[in-house]
Amino acid sequence: MSDTQDAFFDLAVSCGALRFGNFTLKSGRQSPYFFNAAAFASGRAMMELGRLYAHAVETAGLGFDMVFGPAYKGIPLAVALATGLALDYGHDVPYSFNRKEAKDHGEGGITVGAPLRGRVLVIDDVISAGTSVGESARIIAEAGATFAGVVIALDREERGASERSATSEVIARYQIPVISLGRLSGLLAYLDRHDTLARHRPAIADYRTRYGVTNGSEGST
Repeated sequence: MSDTQDAFFDLAVSCGALRFGNFTLKSGRQSPYFFNAAAFASGRAMMELGRLYAHAVETAGLGFDMVFGPAYKGIPLAVALATGLALDYGHDVPYSFNRKEAKDHGEGGITVGAPLRGRVLVIDDVISAGTSVGESARIIAEAGATFAGVVIALDREERGASERSATSEVIARYQIPVISLGRLSGLLAYLDRHDTLARHRPAIADYRTRYGVTNGSEGST
């Protein structure tokens, strides 16, 4: 398990962003764990999360010129990543995010922040059905910029409508890399190493057997 993945799970558990129990997902599936990026709800938590995102994209060696965060959860994540890149790597990277509705007065437009130019990295918490990614891809293309990749917090490595995960479907459709801070396979290893959390492992392993992709390596890096 990478240091970044380990630190991400530590932070997510301590903030209550990663919880264990019985949760009904949007898909209707009953999941023994739940991830909610909105629980990173303090300055320190967002600073640490932004640094983890920054370390992940720097380690991946992905070339990009700016960051785009889809509304709503992607907005603070874009700010956090840009801040982490500046603090730890000295990269002053511009960021942008979209409005849910176009503004028809003042500066107008659908996006806020830096103009979408060059190679754009999209940041989000998870990829579910890929709807948010598709909307981001459209906005980037309409601005004449290039979709460089996606970085997410957690890859659930879970089948969607097909036998592939939503992450692998995004990779195949847009021919871009997807980077994640943590993956379900990594979470199982993490639980093995923590006595206070190990009791949740059997239920999560069973969930993965039922809904996980056949080959988790086809997803994010």
